[in-house]
Amino acid sequence: MEQDRENPYKWRLPKPNYLPHNVDVDGLIVENMVEANGHIVEKTNKPLDRPSDMENAAYLNKIKRFAHEYGITKPKGTKVSFHYNPDMERHHFGQTHPMKPWRLTLTKSLVSAYGMNFAMDNYSVRAATYEELTAFHTEDYVNFLATVLPQPLPLDVDNPHPDLKFNLGGSDCPLFEGLYDYCSMSAGASLDAARKLCTNQADIAIAWGGGLHHAKKSEASGFCYINDIVLAILQLLRIHARVLYIDIDVHHGDGVEEAFFSTDRVMTVSFHKYDPQVFFPGTGALDDNGPKSEHNPGAHHAINVPLNDGITDEQYEWLFQSIISKCIEKFRPGAIALQCGADSLAGDRLGKFNLLVQGHASCVEFCKKLNIPLIIFGGGGYTPRNVARAWAYETAVAIDQHKNIPTEIPIHTPWRDRFRNDSLLPTIQQILGEPRQNRNTQKKLTDIIQHVTEQLRFVGAAPSAQLSVIPPDIGPIRDEVEQRIKEEMEDIDEIGRKLQEEGVGDRMELS
Repeated sequence: MEQDRENPYKWRLPKPNYLPHNVDVDGLIVENMVEANGHIVEKTNKPLDRPSDMENAAYLNKIKRFAHEYGITKPKGTKVSFHYNPDMERHHFGQTHPMKPWRLTLTKSLVSAYGMNFAMDNYSVRAATYEELTAFHTEDYVNFLATVLPQPLPLDVDNPHPDLKFNLGGSDCPLFEGLYDYCSMSAGASLDAARKLCTNQADIAIAWGGGLHHAKKSEASGFCYINDIVLAILQLLRIHARVLYIDIDVHHGDGVEEAFFSTDRVMTVSFHKYDPQVFFPGTGALDDNGPKSEHNPGAHHAINVPLNDGITDEQYEWLFQSIISKCIEKFRPGAIALQCGADSLAGDRLGKFNLLVQGHASCVEFCKKLNIPLIIFGGGGYTPRNVARAWAYETAVAIDQHKNIPTEIPIHTPWRDRFRNDSLLPTIQQILGEPRQNRNTQKKLTDIIQHVTEQLRFVGAAPSAQLSVIPPDIGPIRDEVEQRIKEEMEDIDEIGRKLQEEGVGDRMELS
């Protein structure tokens, strides 16, 4: 019983923080409606136009010229890799569900429009295998996820208290078409990014399709079904003695914290809004610092930074750098896993902070300057145009081009009209009109830093686990198979081969 009282994960909010899939309008259930800007409008099923080969070739020439004009080249001394599965974009959680895989389409359109793909090693990744998923999740859970049939309507539409197996099928985590494939592709991208760090093929690896930090070992939660972050960190732990996990999503990174609750090889640091009565998931208080028993290796290895609405760029940047500097100094990680949930941005559908793209990206910039192997995940973010801006700009930070690229979104950007204004870095007035009230006092932030400093006094400088034996891995076999697949794709990809021969994005050495 005492252990149950100490477990902060026993409690769950009774309902999700958003509208159900069917919207009741004047007593009628309207299934062909969607929410847009606070109004109920009729949805359309018009398919997106697909460009012709000629249009693709013309677009390729535009982004090549753009890359040459603005000097978009690979960063000197840093290998950056980009891991992506375009098939993730095809999936849909439901018309009124906040999670929109469409945000990945917008992100990719911005990254490519700025020519950033020429400055990175780009990997079209495979989906994670069943064996890779069950490295963390239980077989029963993964089996159910793979075999359960899609539900046209969430089970809690007509029944507010349905009996949900593994928390699947409600408005929070609906059973949509292609669910298992979507989860496998998300995990596959993050695992591939982690492997590239482990083999020194990358110093910074980016997987915007990952970052689903709420999923538990045998439970879906908060729009998350498979915890790709945990799987990626487990891969990193094969090589690195200690991994620092940092979460700047507006929600507490409870799934990752819980997964590594009792180990001193992973330190989790989560910056998030905390209001346990009304805001999901209700965990992550300042004094939630891991197991209460000092005999448990994980004690003091969970750092939580609970924030109120309205925090600004200046406050966030100061708080982030102060805390992470102290964690790095004491914990000395061999790798960093950074979850960049964009729902902490101003104007998000669920988040209520005043962060701009620049403030959010300052976290990436600070971690990059540490010169520690870094994997960058996506995460939350429910206003797609804002998500795309942030993740594209943070990609530019990773390749050292954020000060070179123009802040006006390029004219040739696909779906440019979806961004509503032409700036990559809109002001708070353009986003909100007026900033939200800032409920974070300087005293509150100073108290947080003092508490974290005190917790770090109890953190040992080295993990208890010895690394004399590295767990077996199928890496060599997998690498051989993936190399063969890569060679086959290169034979098919004539355009990619020609681009490589042209050396677009390579730095020209001056004699």
